[in-house]
Amino acid sequence: MKEFYDVVIVGSGMGGLVTANILAREGKSVCVLEKNNQFGGNLQTFVRERTIFDTGVHYVGGLDEGQNLYRYFDYLGLLEGLDLKKLDIDGFDIVTFDNDAQEYPHAQGYENFIEKLTKLFPEEEQAIRTYCKKLQEICNRFPLYKLELGKPYHKDSDLFKIPAKGFIDSLTKNEKLQAVLAGSNLLYAGDPEKTPFYVHALSVNSFIESAYRCADGGSQITKILIRKLKEYGGEAFKHQEVIGFNSQDGKITAARTAKGHIIKGDIFISNIEPKTTIKLAGEHNFKKPFNRRVANMESTISAFSVHIVLKPESFKYLNHNYYHFKDPSKVWTGAEYTQKSWPETYMISMGTRKNQDEWADQLTAITYMRFDEVEPWAGTFNTVAAKNDRGQTYEEFKAEKAEILIDQVAKKFPNLRDCIQSVYTSSPLSYRDYIGCNRGSMYGYVKDVENPLRSFISTRTKVENLFLTGQSLNMHGILGVTISGVVTCSEILGSEYLLHKITHCNSEKDTKISVE
Repeated sequence: MKEFYDVVIVGSGMGGLVTANILAREGKSVCVLEKNNQFGGNLQTFVRERTIFDTGVHYVGGLDEGQNLYRYFDYLGLLEGLDLKKLDIDGFDIVTFDNDAQEYPHAQGYENFIEKLTKLFPEEEQAIRTYCKKLQEICNRFPLYKLELGKPYHKDSDLFKIPAKGFIDSLTKNEKLQAVLAGSNLLYAGDPEKTPFYVHALSVNSFIESAYRCADGGSQITKILIRKLKEYGGEAFKHQEVIGFNSQDGKITAARTAKGHIIKGDIFISNIEPKTTIKLAGEHNFKKPFNRRVANMESTISAFSVHIVLKPESFKYLNHNYYHFKDPSKVWTGAEYTQKSWPETYMISMGTRKNQDEWADQLTAITYMRFDEVEPWAGTFNTVAAKNDRGQTYEEFKAEKAEILIDQVAKKFPNLRDCIQSVYTSSPLSYRDYIGCNRGSMYGYVKDVENPLRSFISTRTKVENLFLTGQSLNMHGILGVTISGVVTCSEILGSEYLLHKITHCNSEKDTKISVE
């Protein structure tokens, strides 16, 4: 590790690594500092019994040739060697409900999406078409979403004032169709009173365009980004937790790590939680209203997951995801569970292998969990890099919750328990400790349709040489944080210059995509 870099980036989530790669290929000396044993943030994977599990990224959208994420990935050199498996064309996501044997598919391609749902709701074709038209219209108003220059909004824009639930409910009186259209709510933890429609649109549009799983886990994206970064002369270091910044005359001069390293630089970029960033940089370096606004920002709810290793050749591989609800009303209120009603909703996803055969080797079920449920152990911290035993009561808590969740999933798959080899869990504490998000938040800060700009944080701070990037700024997800990285770099390099570079990328790379 050198004493001085042009750019020092704290945190190696997707936003940080995208930012690092862009600036390194522009000739800047770049250093990425990561506290964990593994780079990648939500792209991290873990292995149990030789089985790979994703922690946060279970599928990605917009990766057909010419689509938005494809074009960003092409520029970043990510398509070369990236092993992907396309999910079922006629139903990449399946929405289901208790006491209803019908499965409701979200199909790839807008006409296909409309056709498949119209078969199940023959009197609702116009409502379904209006919904799809609005999704595309909203997404087209975000220039970087379609790789164009321009500002997507102004303070009084109606773009942020359309409520997601209100708009979907206005399309039809059919409550089942309302629930199906909003069925992948777990993608963004939608709130019936607060979530704007643009959050829903940006979350689901790219999946309707195309949906893929990363073979052998999303960490392959991280590995390629790290490799590319090194090819450009950049450096990345694990086990280097930043515990503070040095500042002088309103500028950051260095990052301090827990191991005693002092890394100086010209530009500092934080890819970690903004609340934490302010503490590291010193509240005195920011204006009091900004400090108060960030401190009062509400984080999205967290999650509890069971990661199941399946017995060999016992459970067929599912090339789609399930979003299940006890009844249609729980699509928007699943996070408002009681101890007796939990879980009211869950998502099921499977990892895929290179050369995937008919048998699955793992299954992950995810549901909402509020952080206050793990509050008794909030004072503990446990990762691979910093091991700590939370105690027997915590293990008993997780085991009990895992049994309840598995019982619910087994109602859909009655043979599931016979197929289980072993079970592993993650709680809001796991998300907090590994990802560094406030109270284990899944998706950064809550977006509120009644106060749309309050939850937006600029990539440029009042500290002259400190910038932000990542899911807490504007949008989460692989596409959202990739765009966040581009926005951050645009502040440094110039937006017109950078977008020209991205859109005029003439790639001759081999694209390895497995499609069935």
